[in-house]
Amino acid sequence: MTVVAVEAEADADVEQWLDANWSPELSVAEWWQRLADARLAHPMLPEPWGRGWTPDEAARFAEAMVRVGGLGPPSGLGLVLAAPTLLVHGSPDLQQRLVPRILNGQDGWCQLFSEPGAGSDLAGLQTRAERDGDEWVITGQKVWTSLGQWADYGMLLARTDPAAPKHQGISYFAFPMRQPGVEVRPLREMTGRVMFNEVFIDEARVPAANVVGDLGDGWRVANTTLMVERGSAGGGVVAAPCAAIPGSIADHLGRDAGSFAGAPGPAHEGVVDGDGVRVLIDLARHRGSLTDPTIRQDIARLHSLVQIAEWHVARMQLDGAANGGGNLAKLRNSEIVRQARDLGCRILGPHAALLGADVASGGFVQELTMMSPAPSIYGGSDQIQRNIIGERVLGLPKEPKPSGA
Repeated sequence: MTVVAVEAEADADVEQWLDANWSPELSVAEWWQRLADARLAHPMLPEPWGRGWTPDEAARFAEAMVRVGGLGPPSGLGLVLAAPTLLVHGSPDLQQRLVPRILNGQDGWCQLFSEPGAGSDLAGLQTRAERDGDEWVITGQKVWTSLGQWADYGMLLARTDPAAPKHQGISYFAFPMRQPGVEVRPLREMTGRVMFNEVFIDEARVPAANVVGDLGDGWRVANTTLMVERGSAGGGVVAAPCAAIPGSIADHLGRDAGSFAGAPGPAHEGVVDGDGVRVLIDLARHRGSLTDPTIRQDIARLHSLVQIAEWHVARMQLDGAANGGGNLAKLRNSEIVRQARDLGCRILGPHAALLGADVASGGFVQELTMMSPAPSIYGGSDQIQRNIIGERVLGLPKEPKPSGA
C-alpha cells in the first residue's frame, strides 16, 4: 500500500470517528472526554495518552475537525506544556493523577516561572519553598502568568535550597492554585483583554508528592518546558481552534460545545499560522491590493516563512529540540508576527487604526498589531534566544558578566 493510500485510509477513519462522535449539542466536558478516551486530545503524545502521531497526522485530524465544525481539544498551557513535561519528568503517580484531567479539560494550568526580578535571568528567582512534613510551604511573587485567573494548577519554580548555586537548588512543583495564600491579580493589556496576571503566594502549600522530577533538579525540568514552549510559539500547536477554557473556574465545561467551535482561544494569540496568512490574502483581495506586486511579494514571503516554520517544528517534534531548535522556532515566530503586522497595516492603510468587531477582517490586523511586541519578549526575549544559540549551539564566547555577578 502506498503512503498516499495509507493516509487516505487514516483520514477516512478520522472522518468516520468524527461523524459518530461530534455533536454541537454535547457539553464541552462531554466532548473533551470523548476526545481524551479516543486518545485524540493530544494525539502526538505517546500511548496510552495519545496515539504517537506525527505533526502531519495531527494536522490532518485538526483539518478534519474544522471541516465538520468541531470544537478543538482543551486549549491552554496544560495540554501544550504541562502534559509533555509531566510525561518526561513526572512520577507515575503524578502522571496518573494529573494528565487525564489535563486531556479532558477538567483542570486548567498556568506557568509560574517569571518574577519581577527574574525574567530573562530566570535562574535568579527568589520564590522559596520550605519543607513542612509531607508538604512544601511556598512564598513569593510571580508575574506575566498567562491565564492564571482560570488555572487550577501552576507549573511552579521555587528555591528549595537557598545555599546551592543559582542554577541548582531549584525545584519544579505541580502547584494547586485554588487555596488560601494565593492571590491572582489580572494585568489588562492594551488590547483590552486579560491574558497575563501577577500571582502573590503567601505560605501556600503543595504536597511533597507534587515535585516534578528530582528535588533540586527543577532547572533541568524547566528547560524541558521552555523547549516545548518555544516550539509552540513557533507554530508547534497542531490542533483545531478552541475558544473554551479548561477547568471549572471559567464555567465553560457545562455549556454546549457548538457555542465555542471555530473560534480561536487565548493560546493562539501571538502566533501567525497558515490560517492567518489566508486572512491577509482574503483581506488584500477584498481591498483590491492583490494587483500590487509588492503586496503579492510580501504575501509570498510570509507564506514561505510560515511554511518553513511549520516544517522546522515538525522536524523538531520528531527528532527532539536539541541544538537550539526551540530557540530558532521562537525567533522565527517573532519575525513572522512582525512581518504579518506590517503587511496587514499596508493592506489596510489608515483603516488599520480602527478597532471593533465590524472592521475589516474582524480586527485581526489591529489585534495583531497590538499583540506583536509580546512574542519577542515572553518565553525568553529574542536577545536571550540569540545568546543561547550563539553560546550553546555555535560555541561563541559568552557575554561578559556584570561586575560582581
